[in-house]
Amino acid sequence: MRYLPAVVCLAGLATAFPFIAKQPGIQNTHLLLRQQSGSGPGSAATCPFNPNHQDAIPVSDEYPYNSAINGSAGKGIGGYLVPAPGDPDHQFIAPTDQDIRGPCPGLNAAANYGFLSRDGITTYSELTDAVQNVYNMGYDLAQFLALISIIVADGDIITKKVSIGCDATTRTASPLSISGSEPGLDGHNKFEGDVSLTRDDFFLANGDDFDFNGTLFGMMAEVTGGTFDLEGLGTYRYQRYVQSREENPEMFFGPLGLFQYGAAAFVYELMPSGADNYVPTLENTASFFGAEQQPNGTWTHVPERIPANWTNRISPFTLLDVVGQISAMYGAHPVGIGGNVDGAFVGLDFPPYIEGGNLTAATPADYACFLYQLISGPIPSSLNSVITPLVEALEFVLVEVGGETFTNLGCPVPLTR
Repeated sequence: MRYLPAVVCLAGLATAFPFIAKQPGIQNTHLLLRQQSGSGPGSAATCPFNPNHQDAIPVSDEYPYNSAINGSAGKGIGGYLVPAPGDPDHQFIAPTDQDIRGPCPGLNAAANYGFLSRDGITTYSELTDAVQNVYNMGYDLAQFLALISIIVADGDIITKKVSIGCDATTRTASPLSISGSEPGLDGHNKFEGDVSLTRDDFFLANGDDFDFNGTLFGMMAEVTGGTFDLEGLGTYRYQRYVQSREENPEMFFGPLGLFQYGAAAFVYELMPSGADNYVPTLENTASFFGAEQQPNGTWTHVPERIPANWTNRISPFTLLDVVGQISAMYGAHPVGIGGNVDGAFVGLDFPPYIEGGNLTAATPADYACFLYQLISGPIPSSLNSVITPLVEALEFVLVEVGGETFTNLGCPVPLTR
């Protein structure tokens, strides 16, 4: 394997996934060049600040949605209007320049309707509740994504807070936190990564990996023909990968890149409306992405909105459901796991899941086990002597994600001891 100097030398990434740091030739250089640091895009210096933080208002008996509250499992029964007619607490309010928004359209929309804190500083419980109540996401998948947001994407495992966008460490961290800066969902190669559907690669945009790119949305609409289904988005995901690999000399598509296939699946599984027979139309998708077409055909950004008269999916979208979609989408157009180095692509090794940059997972069960390994690995064992009860709580959540799903699939359960 060739040397991987700048491509994967991310302090946070190497810490979260030790196997990357052990790849032959990894050097501790360029660590800060691919982080939201200093005064650049997504940094603490440029992060909006709202002095009047208010937690999201929970759902109520009068407007119950899926009845998910305080991080609990909801009813898992969708097919209802969001927002509920007359619900005063969950109507659209455009974000101000004091509010944080980030790379995930679905979470931006949830914040714009108050299902997440409107200033963009949210918590594990709010995240778990919001995606169930708004999108009828299954409880196992809701937990899984909340854990990714806080553990992998550099939120705070003590306060269980995370910014849905830029570095808001002073508002998310506990005095006991030992992780340093917490870049939130903008943090590169954590929650966000190269080859995004509608966001630029970090290197190509001088660190702005979170703002909407209208050109990319237009490409996505054109490739899919305006119907954002599995086949169309699978083709577009592959074309974006090729584009990034050709144009970005610092392109890195690591193990977390598989989550981008899951994010693409959300477009046709979570965003369509019952009012449109659950067809992923251009109108609905554009509304969720905050994409507004101009007379000259270009796309500009407006605040993300839930479409009018929007009815969410009927059955919950579970962890195994999304794994099946990842498997199908990636399997249709397999791509290398690794990055560009000196004009050539270098693959990573993570036996038995990745060998020479080739993903060896063959079944949805293989994909499920691989993703579980990725999320459970970053819990730092050093915290055992500092906050044992919290680590035990996180271990419990990891086991509970999917109920008995992972053990039934034969996945190893790598808990911190």
